[in-house]
Amino acid sequence: MSTAPTTLRDTAADTGRGVLEARLTNLSREEFARDVWGRAPLLTRGAGDFSDLFSASAVDELISRRGLRTPFLRVAKDGSTLPESSFTSSGGVGATVADQLDDTALWRSFADGATLVLQALQRTWEPIADFASRLGTELGHPVQANAYVTPPQNRGFDDHYDVHDVFVLQIAGTKRWILHEPVHPDPLRDQPWTDHRAAVADAARGEAYLDTVLEPGDVLYLPRGWLHAAEAQGAVSIHLTLGVHTWTRHALAEQLTRAALALLRDDPEMRGSLPLGVEGPDDELDLVRRRLVEALGEADPAPLFHRARRGRARPGPLGPLAQLAAVDGLSAGTPVRLREALEARLDGGRLSTRAGWLDFPEADLPPVRRILDGEVHHAGDLGLPFVERLLRAGVLVPAGP
Repeated sequence: MSTAPTTLRDTAADTGRGVLEARLTNLSREEFARDVWGRAPLLTRGAGDFSDLFSASAVDELISRRGLRTPFLRVAKDGSTLPESSFTSSGGVGATVADQLDDTALWRSFADGATLVLQALQRTWEPIADFASRLGTELGHPVQANAYVTPPQNRGFDDHYDVHDVFVLQIAGTKRWILHEPVHPDPLRDQPWTDHRAAVADAARGEAYLDTVLEPGDVLYLPRGWLHAAEAQGAVSIHLTLGVHTWTRHALAEQLTRAALALLRDDPEMRGSLPLGVEGPDDELDLVRRRLVEALGEADPAPLFHRARRGRARPGPLGPLAQLAAVDGLSAGTPVRLREALEARLDGGRLSTRAGWLDFPEADLPPVRRILDGEVHHAGDLGLPFVERLLRAGVLVPAGP
């Protein structure tokens, strides 16, 4: 029997009209990949109504009622980030946490022209969490979400570039965006714009690639490295930034090299010491290069790649009480499904997920393959001991009736 890896498929994307096409670009995934992805900005006017994802009332609730802590919020003004101590305080009686958001201090900063940046909304706001998870599955790259809330006629940050691609979704108000071409195309994660501060400042004084005002419902896609600055116009501006943390060939090269070095650990000659009194590597480089090239040809970076991919995001939510009720009440008619955003992958008899890994005998592999379709199944069709094991492992979750 074949042991080819089996991976959870994104059924929403397979319909040909996932969130990328239906809500962000009006382009199919194939068109976006061919003509836009990583190449140039894309402005989509009137892409849709995003009030189901975020709103002004969501901003107020997150700041005033959710007990958020840093780093779930940053505050910026005139290109600088304010110290956390200026907008945090104790949580009060029964919550001895010193760095909860202080809504009074935040109000004063906002009224004084500061931009509020709500970070990692894929962890704190359910509609965005679901949306970001679906988009990340469609793109094959993890997605995070921040919201930028800017007072009228203010900007939070000066011209800069990001080290990840972004989709900007204008939620409320209007914001002027000025774009310039990259000074350092396709920057890696450890190549921030501050490494090219002078070049960024010089380019920002030149002719803009795009100078436009985003209105509610507009979407702007920016590949990493593109310079941008944005300023709210005559009203409070709220926009979402969906940051796409792209996998790169450089990252794949790193994983390939690590896999090759792991192979060389088993080579006694490579573990040997350099000659006594050696003053430099020259005399040994020919041997090391030859063995390294051989190891690169044999190495398989796929396990490291998939492990890193799983580690870049969290699985979908799991309620411990609902999970316990499902275990205690398990019957043949119990509906279950694979937990969302698990990055489930079957290699041989091992199921690897963001919740951990499980090994299965050959007889249990058919139900494992069945659950990878992401659909709802009844426990009796899969086998009660099998379902109980995966419920306890946090791989399966109870599905709605």
